Amino acid sequence: MQDVLGPPWTAETIPLADDAEGRVVATLVHAPADAGTAPRGAVLHVHGFADYFFQTDYAAWWTARGWDFYALDLRKYGRSLLPHQTPTDVHDVRAYAEELDAAYERITGRDGHDRLVVSAHSTGALVAALWCEDRRAEQAGTLVGVVLNAPWLDLQGSELMRTVGTRVIDVVGAVLPDVVVPRQVDGGYGRSLHRDHGGRQVYDLTWKPVESFPVRLGWLRAIRRAHAELHRGLHVDVPVLVLTSDRSAEPPYTAEDLRSADVVLDVEHMWRWAPRIGPRVEVVAVEGARHDVVLSEEPALGRVYEVLAGWADRFLP
Repeated sequence: MQDVLGPPWTAETIPLADDAEGRVVATLVHAPADAGTAPRGAVLHVHGFADYFFQTDYAAWWTARGWDFYALDLRKYGRSLLPHQTPTDVHDVRAYAEELDAAYERITGRDGHDRLVVSAHSTGALVAALWCEDRRAEQAGTLVGVVLNAPWLDLQGSELMRTVGTRVIDVVGAVLPDVVVPRQVDGGYGRSLHRDHGGRQVYDLTWKPVESFPVRLGWLRAIRRAHAELHRGLHVDVPVLVLTSDRSAEPPYTAEDLRSADVVLDVEHMWRWAPRIGPRVEVVAVEGARHDVVLSEEPALGRVYEVLAGWADRFLP
């Protein structure tokens, strides 16, 4: 059926196994490669936390080069969020393998693509990296590259929080998964993006709220366990491009910080841990980029696509 983005976008609901809250679905959206382009394969994109797919300019970059573009709204996010569900909440990031596997089967089996690039942002990049690790045998010869946009690879904050705090999260989160973690989100990043608040982007503020969604202990426990596994080292053996801003900023944020820095995650964590994903990881820090690098402003945005084009020319001929 036609997607909320309008033509040429279509959306397909993927039914998943019920969980404790009841019915669960994911949503696969799709835009075909531009007419007249030489077919290259397909891209499968995974969004971040408190997010969903709306980055059509990024998709258009791929479709103009002959790639069919697919994006997955994970369970309890965006198009897939059902009225009875707690937004974003899972207790194991490998739960997402169900919808990722279903999307992969539709793209490769049903739609006949034999070359796939996985693209992912922030929390989605952590999810996608572990999925690629788990499916190395099944994807051999089909997965040809991975593009990770500001991947969330470690917890922000002090060393104490990342060590002792993580052990507390692991113990308490197992028995009290629904407890909301206290945190302050001022909404500055969201306002800097959305057109209604002075930004340039148009998206659904119900699906991507300015002040994010609550974080629960069970979900954070799952994320920290995934971080620990990645820190031990993965073996994703295709070319991996990691794009980040060149700096992170801490509150109180200036207007310049919101426009030209990562105000969500610590880019030094990305630089430290990205090489653990596999043997062919290339990390590029783009001066002036935002957390979601493909939503950056010029001239940083032009540099993002320049780097992406150079990488694609080398590894996706």
